Order: sequence, then structure tokens, then C-alpha cells
Amino acid sequence: MAYKIVFFDIDGTLLDDEKRMPADTADAVRRLQRRGVRTVIATGRAPYFFQSLAEELGIDSYICLNGSRVVCRGQVIYDRPIPRANLENLTRLAAVHGHPLVFQGAEAFNANADAHPDVVESVSTLKVGLPGYDPDYWKRTNIYQAFLHCREGEQRPYEEALADLRFVRWHPKAMDVLPASVSKADGIAALLRHEGLDPEEAVAFGDGLNDKEMLSFVGLGIAMGNAHEELKPLAGYVTTAVDRGGILGGLRYAGLL
Repeated sequence: MAYKIVFFDIDGTLLDDEKRMPADTADAVRRLQRRGVRTVIATGRAPYFFQSLAEELGIDSYICLNGSRVVCRGQVIYDRPIPRANLENLTRLAAVHGHPLVFQGAEAFNANADAHPDVVESVSTLKVGLPGYDPDYWKRTNIYQAFLHCREGEQRPYEEALADLRFVRWHPKAMDVLPASVSKADGIAALLRHEGLDPEEAVAFGDGLNDKEMLSFVGLGIAMGNAHEELKPLAGYVTTAVDRGGILGGLRYAGLL
């Protein structure tokens, strides 16, 4: 199979635990581009969290917010915000359990608790600025993803009561919240349709639980050596860790470099 497009997760894939991109990763991506292969970011992050990385790598297309929003060559081609009624139910239940929320729009993100320690701790691991404080932010703008701050097991009341939402853990105290029908795979499918490409012509790299659907959907799903153990069985290939040449090794396995 001659692969024509490659999708890259960011955290734990392009970036290491310190949110640094290894030199061999940047070099591999640029070599891939020189060979005429499309390179696309596919991340749970909002666009304002990775714009500088995209510019550094010369990438103008991305699936962000876990598939809820897709930009292709600078144009928004797919847009799936969380329905307002779902956000209202989420906010009400989180208030009952005392769990703070962070709401992510297309341009900014805001929390409904001011400098809550769980919010500070989890968001700080992303090496980005902290969210603003605006409890009513979700009422005024489209929200594509939320962070629910709760510990392992405490998400069960939400999963039982909010069937239209999906909860994916990314931190011991935080989970992504997105529409149940949305995943990175949906965003990739939208971009491939727009570009006239088949899933079999695509490769995807990932390391987290939010990459399950993506790695299963494309022609070749590659899990990083540092990937969550639940992800590895779904991959067509498991490469080395991000800081051990994982991207370069995976691209070589795919026959792209």
C-alpha cells in the first residue's frame, strides 16, 4: 500500500513527557513532507494549544478537540460542538458532585471554578497557560470539549446519566468530555472525504486512550512504545517510544522513509 497521508497525535507522540519535540521527530516529519506525503495533526488539544507547533512543522491541516473540529488547508470543514442541553446536564451533575469543569471553545477555554487545584494540576501538565474563570462561558459560545475533574471511578455517575457524552481519561484527576458520537476517527474520515482519499491510504500515530478509534480506522495504525497498554493491541505496529526514535521507526516500517 502506498500511503499518502499521515496523522500525528501530539502529547506522547510528537512531544515527549516534557512537551518537547525530539530533533529526530521534527526531521522525520519534514523529510516526509519533502517526499510529498501529507502531514496532519490529530489531537485532543484545542488549536490555541498547538498553533506554534503546527507552524514550526509547516502543518496547515488538523483534527483537534478529539475530532470535534477539523481544519483542512486553513479551512474549517467539520464542526461538531457539544449540544447546549448536554452541557447544561453536565454542569448540573458536576455541581452536585463538586467536580470543576473547563470548557473549550474554538478560540479560548474557561473554567467554572477559580484556580481550583485539580484544574491547575492537570492543565499544567500540558505546559500551556491556565484557563480563565467564566462559569457561564458555555452558555455564550460553541463548546467542543470539556475537562471534567474527577478521580478514577468518580466518573461512573456521569457515564450512567449522560449517555450522549463520552468520557476519556487523560490525567489521574481529569477526563475529556465530548459528544458520544465523535472521535478522532470521525474527524479523520471528514478530512479524507474532503481530500478524496481512502482510509487505507492513511497512517496514524498515537499513544493514548483517545487514539483507539483512530488507529483502528486507518490503513496502518501505529502505537508509540510509550502508549497506553490498552491501545497497543489495536495497532498494526508498535514502534519505540517518542524519545527513542519512535516516529522515525514507525515511518520506516510504513515504507515512507
